Amino acid sequence: MSNFKYGDKEINYLKSKDKKLADVIDRIGHIERACIDDLFEAVVNSIIGQQISTKAHESIWKRIKGDLGMLDAKKLLSLGREKLQAYGTTWRKVDYIMEFASKVNSGEFDLEAIHTMADDEAVAALSSLRGIGVWTAEMILLFCLQRPDIFSFGDLAILRGIRMVYHHRDLPRERFERYRKRFSPYCSVASLYFWAVAGGALPEMRDYKE
Repeated sequence: MSNFKYGDKEINYLKSKDKKLADVIDRIGHIERACIDDLFEAVVNSIIGQQISTKAHESIWKRIKGDLGMLDAKKLLSLGREKLQAYGTTWRKVDYIMEFASKVNSGEFDLEAIHTMADDEAVAALSSLRGIGVWTAEMILLFCLQRPDIFSFGDLAILRGIRMVYHHRDLPRERFERYRKRFSPYCSVASLYFWAVAGGALPEMRDYKE
């Protein structure tokens, strides 16, 4: 595990582009967000965490990692469906994980190739896996591969954070893309701050959604 890496270069760029975001950055300070460095583990972790609470997700993941250590395709395939399900995840997620592990193990899915793909290509490749949608793929790019320019229109908290900072009642795709252009090539760092705002980091800010 590591934290998402950013520093003065990214911060100074974003602050130069937007006064309101600059104020948010100054008031919140540096944000520590944990990343899973291994791509195979990141995909498995993302599947397990879907549609459950953060607490439940962390509990299941802690049990799996405590028993198995570093995960890879061969280890999961040798573990078997029943033992994986016994950690507390659903049978559907077990099937998604085992199918993913089988594809990686056979070479049908080239996991290493993801590292060298452009963002849109990597999202398309990852979201071709069962159990991985576009939003999940984008989060893997951000919180595993630490891609610097991820800005997800499918993330409700990012949309909420933008509405709160800029007092928007709605946020259509066209307006969102203008913000993407403004913050690029460091949209990932901007995302961290909009998540923080949406989560209540600045309590006086409210959501202006209609």
